[in-house]
Amino acid sequence: MSAALGVIGAGAWGTALAQAAAGDGSEVLLWAREPELAARINAERCNAVYLPGAALAQGVRATSDLAELASLPALLAVVPAQFLGGVLARLPALGFAGTPRDLVLCAKGIEAGSGRLMAQVAAEAVPGAEIAVLSGPTFAHEVAAGLPTAVTLACSGGRAQWARLSPLIARPALRPYYSDDVTGAEVGGAIKNVLAIACGVAEGLRLGQNARAALIARGYAEMLRFGLARGARAETLSGLCGLGDLVLTCSSTSSRNFSLGLALGEGQTAGQALAGKATVAEGAATAPVLRDLARRDGIEMPIVEAVCRLLEGKAPAAEVVSGILARPLRAEQEPSL
Repeated sequence: MSAALGVIGAGAWGTALAQAAAGDGSEVLLWAREPELAARINAERCNAVYLPGAALAQGVRATSDLAELASLPALLAVVPAQFLGGVLARLPALGFAGTPRDLVLCAKGIEAGSGRLMAQVAAEAVPGAEIAVLSGPTFAHEVAAGLPTAVTLACSGGRAQWARLSPLIARPALRPYYSDDVTGAEVGGAIKNVLAIACGVAEGLRLGQNARAALIARGYAEMLRFGLARGARAETLSGLCGLGDLVLTCSSTSSRNFSLGLALGEGQTAGQALAGKATVAEGAATAPVLRDLARRDGIEMPIVEAVCRLLEGKAPAAEVVSGILARPLRAEQEPSL
């Protein structure tokens, strides 16, 4: 049997996606940057570094040779957002070209420096690839365990691309829903990471469930304002890849971004909270570029601004929260909020 699907990135989420895809007996190639990690995954049939405790299906085979994946018709790119462009730029020279070549982006973030969403990064790095975005409320360990999960699969190539990709991704416990709103899927995934930091801060300060619910609702309003300004559709942002992902990520320490906020709320600095972590809290890199884009476009995002102040160490968490609570009172649905 030859693989029809490759996964670029052997972190927790990439490993979980490979495991889910191989659950029906399919062969999946999983690319790890470190040869040692690829060899260990193959020898131990698990990824003890990033997804401990999850026994991998026999169809999952790890490799550190990206060229092995370049001949496959479809790739899931699960490299952290800030490194995605550099990895994808290697693909054309390795032979990932021609039609159709489907590239499914699974990283959630905005590129620092350029302000580009991942679809823009991928389109420049791999000209001619047909881009899709997989996003939604997903914890890697639950997907790997085969627990029921639903996601958005936003296809720039429309229904024809969906017809190619959905059989490769859909499994009994992993249910993709079709969309053609790539921007909406990306905006939801990127912004929810920043808002999860804010909810973690509220937990660290022991502000209670009311405060968390308010942050989710008002954070969603910020997500909606930003997304609509960039051409996303409101119904996309109210679905799995927007509100659904926001609720999950803002409610559990299984979220790396929530855990980062929790540490900030308990008094750690961002440097202390991020030190020595094997995994990446994407919201920490996304927050400042999101703030700058919002300021440039005149979009008010006070929760995002507050997260940036905390990450930059400009004020203690309690002071930042007090500043949000002291904002002028306004109508909830006023467009300028």
